[in-house]
Amino acid sequence: MTTPEVPRRPNAHVTGWGRYAPAQVLTNKDLEQLVDTNDEWIVSRTGIRERRVAAAHETTASMAAVASMRAIRTAGIEPDEIDLILLATLTPDYWMPSTAALVKEAIGNTKAAAMDVAAACSGFVYAFATAQAYIAGGLAKHVLVIGAELLTRFLDYTDRSTCILFGDGAGAVVLSASDEPGGGLGIQMTTDPQGAYMIWLPAGGAKSPPSAATIARGEHYIRMEGKETYRFATKTMATTALESIRRSGLEPGDIDLFIPHQANIRIVEAVAKGLDLPMERMFVNLDKYGNTSAASVPIALAEAVNEGRVQIGDHIVLVAFGAGFTSGAVTIEWTADPARGIAGDAAVRPEDISVRLPVDWDSVDPIPDALAAIMSQPGTVDVPLDDVVPGEPEPAHSEVPA
Repeated sequence: MTTPEVPRRPNAHVTGWGRYAPAQVLTNKDLEQLVDTNDEWIVSRTGIRERRVAAAHETTASMAAVASMRAIRTAGIEPDEIDLILLATLTPDYWMPSTAALVKEAIGNTKAAAMDVAAACSGFVYAFATAQAYIAGGLAKHVLVIGAELLTRFLDYTDRSTCILFGDGAGAVVLSASDEPGGGLGIQMTTDPQGAYMIWLPAGGAKSPPSAATIARGEHYIRMEGKETYRFATKTMATTALESIRRSGLEPGDIDLFIPHQANIRIVEAVAKGLDLPMERMFVNLDKYGNTSAASVPIALAEAVNEGRVQIGDHIVLVAFGAGFTSGAVTIEWTADPARGIAGDAAVRPEDISVRLPVDWDSVDPIPDALAAIMSQPGTVDVPLDDVVPGEPEPAHSEVPA
């Protein structure tokens, strides 16, 4: 009796990458006019010199769509070849629908499942791990993984402990199934909810819905206990990265480039020291963008590749830490031609992509013509639809005496 051969699981290769940063720059000098701080203090403690601020017409979805199309063009595929869209964010356009659904329409995809991933600054790594699992399980061939944030609309510009840190932007990658070796290797993810309220947004959810009182108390702005958060982040990012590397069968010295979450230069330096690696192995661009939360790792990845810091055969590590005290790391063997990224960026102009807005902000939209056409087509299952949606109740009539 012969043992049936176990089919090989496909590997998840990064085939496309793209990023988008708003044009408006907010420098430390600009912040000196808004809050009691100064450039020297910010640079010495964080490494941040400037950050980007989304324009009034831009949203998380619109930035994500531009980065996504750049990643898709870099991958050399069409939008409709994407089977799954995962968008990591803590600043969605709306609580519903998902921002991923808006991006799906904006890029012209008609077939993908789409959902948001909520793990704060670790969100992109969590979404990457999810995409890799879908591909390994044979559930998807091409997955679009996005990190996008519009944090500047959730900042209190009288709070110098938070407003100096964050900026806006988006990054994306395409993961594709392949029988070739390489691609995503070891993954490590952790969550420690004991730190749940050390970085948080107090109001706006089911526990504390928006009200005049929550607005008056400033509870729709990000709050953070910086000192303890940074200490925990430093320790967790180092241990998470190390475990990811070991699960890949490698050692820290085998890694050509680390792409850490861009929160604070001191954290990055401490992680490098903890892993006994020179800072030259750490890619840093937080001086230009600040902390863009879930967008920081994909923006840095796309920039590192386009700047020639990543070559075919290199081992790189993506590692992040975020609110909820989440952390995640993935080790990758790079297999794509780095030169494709610059061409992908040039092929997509932000003004060529738009996110559809609602027709009526005070109600629900009328059914769009395209959706009506889909609903009028015969389905693969014949189901009666006449009584699915009840009509309005008949008005009550009281009998009037004759």
